[in-house]
Amino acid sequence: MTSYSEISHRGRIVSITPEVTTVEIVSESACSACHAKGLCSLGDSAVKQVELPTRGWDNYAVGQEVDVVLKATMGHKAVWVAYVVPLMLLVTSLLGTIFAGGSELLAGVVAVGAVALYYLVVWLKRDKLRKDYIFNIRT
Repeated sequence: MTSYSEISHRGRIVSITPEVTTVEIVSESACSACHAKGLCSLGDSAVKQVELPTRGWDNYAVGQEVDVVLKATMGHKAVWVAYVVPLMLLVTSLLGTIFAGGSELLAGVVAVGAVALYYLVVWLKRDKLRKDYIFNIRT
């Protein structure tokens, strides 16, 4: 049973190694379940793979349907890291450059550069972030 304190997605185990269990999740838009999705071509779905640490006492098999669970607080933190902080950085660097007397072109370049630098730092810290965001399997 899913509560408000966790985020859960249904998936299928695609591989199991001693270190990592990989679960494939099919993420569908709301209209992809519509009976007319083939006619309007607005329905879409994306396949995502999530890697979870393999625990020795778990008895899972490839192809088994499972729920992938993450604490809701970690999901909220991910939204901040991926969307909110970069947006605030973009707006503040854009407005800061303009108010400092820079041209609009310079402000745009500085804003995009600041966000690019931010995402570079996030990418460089991906191993630390991966340790923070631990998914669990629930059958």
